[in-house]
Amino acid sequence: MRQFFGMSQSGDLKEAVRGLQDPQFVMLISNQGQFEGHVKKLEELFPKVPSIGCIGMGYARKMVERGVSVIAFHGVAAAANVLEQASVMPVKYINRLKQDVEAVNGSQKDTVCIDFCTGNDACVLTTIYSVLKRRNISLVGGTGDAGMVSANGQVYKDAVAYAMIRNQNGRVRAYKENIYHKLDNYRFIASKTDKEKYIIGELNGRPAKQTYQEILHVTEQEILTQTFKNPFGKLNGDDVCIISIKEVSGNALACFRQVNDSDVLVLLELSDFRKVVKGTIQAIQKDFPRISAVFSVNCLFRYKLFSENRYMQEYLEEMSALGSHAGLVGYGEHYNNQFVNQSMTCVAFE
Repeated sequence: MRQFFGMSQSGDLKEAVRGLQDPQFVMLISNQGQFEGHVKKLEELFPKVPSIGCIGMGYARKMVERGVSVIAFHGVAAAANVLEQASVMPVKYINRLKQDVEAVNGSQKDTVCIDFCTGNDACVLTTIYSVLKRRNISLVGGTGDAGMVSANGQVYKDAVAYAMIRNQNGRVRAYKENIYHKLDNYRFIASKTDKEKYIIGELNGRPAKQTYQEILHVTEQEILTQTFKNPFGKLNGDDVCIISIKEVSGNALACFRQVNDSDVLVLLELSDFRKVVKGTIQAIQKDFPRISAVFSVNCLFRYKLFSENRYMQEYLEEMSALGSHAGLVGYGEHYNNQFVNQSMTCVAFE
């Protein structure tokens, strides 16, 4: 398996695909103004090659913030498609996914699903994973910008574009990186939540905003930046799913992922992220002495945090020690059936 990465800071697609020949699968990461044109042009350049795309920032050794990035795989069997009506009934299109899983003849050992979503992530992931879990196939993906994705040369709104990818030359494995740990013994029961608006009304029977402020000694204006250091975490067995605060809503807090009444939440604190990243790299290298490629999705909040700490470029250089590393800055990260915030998910190919 081999990964190609091409980019153009000015959005020139021909420049981004220079040197790319006979790919088996292609991912497009473009800017909002050129996305639809890039989708059409990419299909013309590589007709009938399975492809998915979204709007966002791409990266390899450098960030591509406003241009276009192309990530392509060689040495894989791939099938790409889309589940439409993501906000209403993505399960209506589930037979497409079932057929694509059969087409690539995937297994836990050598296959991964990569997805780009427009929203309603939790429902979408539940739908997709209902098929993948039958073969224990992992999923890595994220949410793009502006409510549009693409699959096989077509642009879709309110949808999730996905690709089933089987490594023909080795194993695959998905990873999730969490740069936060529990803060003291704070433990909350959420109530007065709004599932549609992702709102937490109360924590342990007290207004959520005031509870957060009192513990961390921050003003209302500081809450949206404090979440970089102290997001919430939702307990999921032995795992913790990170929940970022989006905005203040009266005495409530609106988040980037759904919280339900009676959910058990904890308060998280930023760890030594440089040390955590090094640990992730070492874990991947231990699992895969020979790495062909790593594709990752980093949260926009991680990008902002790393940039503010002048670490983003260093981070990309450190990840390049794994070999060919490329990815997407997303608005929410997907790991198997989990929709998480402020995380990094990735898949490594042997």
